[in-house]
Amino acid sequence: MVETKLKGEDTIIVVHIEPQSYFQKEFHERMFIYNSRLYEYHRKPILPIAVFSYPNKRDIPTQFTISFPTLKIHEFQYLQLHLIKKNWRAFIHNNNPAAAALLSKMGYAEEERIQVKLEFLRMLSKVELNPAKMELLYGFFETYLRLNEKEEERMREEITKLPEHEMNQVLKLPNSYFEKGIKQGIKEGIEQGKLIQGIDIAKKMLGKGIDVNSIREFTGLPKEMIEDIKKEMD
Repeated sequence: MVETKLKGEDTIIVVHIEPQSYFQKEFHERMFIYNSRLYEYHRKPILPIAVFSYPNKRDIPTQFTISFPTLKIHEFQYLQLHLIKKNWRAFIHNNNPAAAALLSKMGYAEEERIQVKLEFLRMLSKVELNPAKMELLYGFFETYLRLNEKEEERMREEITKLPEHEMNQVLKLPNSYFEKGIKQGIKEGIEQGKLIQGIDIAKKMLGKGIDVNSIREFTGLPKEMIEDIKKEMD
C-alpha cells in the first residue's frame, strides 16, 4: 500500500496492490472486502490493483455487485494486471528493474525463453542497483525461468552477438553464466540440491495442512513458489 496524489489533483488517495499467484473464483469478492476494510480504516479513496501471476489465462471478474431485483446497492470495481496476458516484448525498453524480473511471469513462447532471459540481463545492466537488490531480482527471475545447459550455451553465443558496449555491460553482471570452474559448479549443485530438498519439505508440510507463511519461514522458499506448489497439489 502507498499513499499518494493523483496527477493534477490535491486529493490524497491510497493505492492497494494485491499480488495473487493462483486462480481463485471468488477473488473479486475478496478484493471488495479488502477495499471496504481499508476505506473504513483510512477514510480516503482506495485505488485497488490486483497483480495476477498464476500461469494460465483464466479470467476473473473485475467487479463485485450487491443488488436486488429492483435496486442495485453497491458496485465495486478494481484494476487487474494479469502478467501471463502481457507480451514481454512490450516491457523490454522499461528501465524499471521490477519489470525486468516480472518478464519471467509474462506471456512468451517456449522458443523465446533464451531471448527473454537475454533481455532481462540487458535491462538489469542498464540500472544501478546494489548487490543485494540485484541478487533478489536475479533470484526471482531464476525461480520461474531457469535455462537448461544447452540453452545456457546458446545464451552465451547470443551475448557475444550484442553490440560491444551492451555485451560488456551484461558481462559485468554477477550471474552464473560468466562464472567458471569446478568450484562454481559444485556450489550451484549444492544450491540446486537445497532447492529440491526445500520443495520436497514444502510438499510434505502442505500435505499436513501447515500454512504457507510457516512453510516459507522454515524452508526459505519464496511465498509465491509455495503457493504454486499448493495449487498443483490441490
